[in-house]
Amino acid sequence: MKKTKFLVILILVFLLSACGENKNTLKGKYDIAIQIKNYGEITVTLDADHAPITVENFLKLVDQKFYDGLTFHRIIKDFMIQGGDPQGNGTGGSSQTIQGEFSSNGIKNPLSHTRGAISMARGEDPNSASSQFFIVHKDSTYLDGNYAVFGYVKDGMEVVDKICDEVKTTDGENVAKENQPIIESITRIKK
Repeated sequence: MKKTKFLVILILVFLLSACGENKNTLKGKYDIAIQIKNYGEITVTLDADHAPITVENFLKLVDQKFYDGLTFHRIIKDFMIQGGDPQGNGTGGSSQTIQGEFSSNGIKNPLSHTRGAISMARGEDPNSASSQFFIVHKDSTYLDGNYAVFGYVKDGMEVVDKICDEVKTTDGENVAKENQPIIESITRIKK
């Protein structure tokens, strides 16, 4: 009887710990709106079926209004626009980093860096993505497998085009603070 009771407790402990390990159970598609001062709105569909950790982290920051008032600090025409850094210079992030969801980090993610993809910026550490993201201006599929695409622009690529065409950079990619396009808000779109 004691052995059976011990075995049942052991099985319960195992099941509870296994459930705790898989915290990222987010699935499905989520639409967001990125409102950029003087440029307009970009709507994006986030894909939690292929990048659940990334989408969950991004939506958490959106719900906390983390992105409101931040900027796009790095703009490279025919490549991408990058924002989401509270420092506004590429060195900052939120208080937490996430696991990189891409093949060179051992995670299958078939989403590709084609025009309109939204992907996470990161440092050398594959698990260093935090809050910085970029929207691909022109196909950059050479990034596939090394950065986590987590959705695609649904509407508003003309806003990305306009930013790439109009914003002046200091060195071909970095934007002086006073010229950085301002993210007025990122919000969920209710279905």
